[in-house]
Amino acid sequence: MKKLKSMVRGFTLIELLIVLAVIAALLAIVTPLALNAVNQAKAAQVAANFRNIKSAIESYFYTRTGDSLNTLTTLVNGGFLDRIPDGFSLVGSISLTAATAAATYTIKYTGGVDINRLRNILPEATGNVTEVTLDGTIVKWW
Repeated sequence: MKKLKSMVRGFTLIELLIVLAVIAALLAIVTPLALNAVNQAKAAQVAANFRNIKSAIESYFYTRTGDSLNTLTTLVNGGFLDRIPDGFSLVGSISLTAATAAATYTIKYTGGVDINRLRNILPEATGNVTEVTLDGTIVKWW
């Protein structure tokens, strides 16, 4: 038997359309899951940044006397933070004197985050989607 040279094996249009439909269905399932993962990761990053700044403020409070803390730049210059995370700021100032037994602070984040996800990780955070704050008090026990 002779084989015809003009007959070439390939994919039919129906086969290609079925493959494209399967890929589209998989993307429709995966896309919302990926977006949820991104939102959860952002909330976790913001919570970690709040905790790092809080720890830096506490270290600054316990090691410095007679200094005031007005901005997060002071923490970076003092070696308490590597850098200021984007969107974070210190509201007000903390006055540190030898007689001071306590100090209060407010850290503000304006980068936008899902507040419900953030509150699941960091319950003491307050605010809304566009502005989140974390208030705290530091007490010296000596």
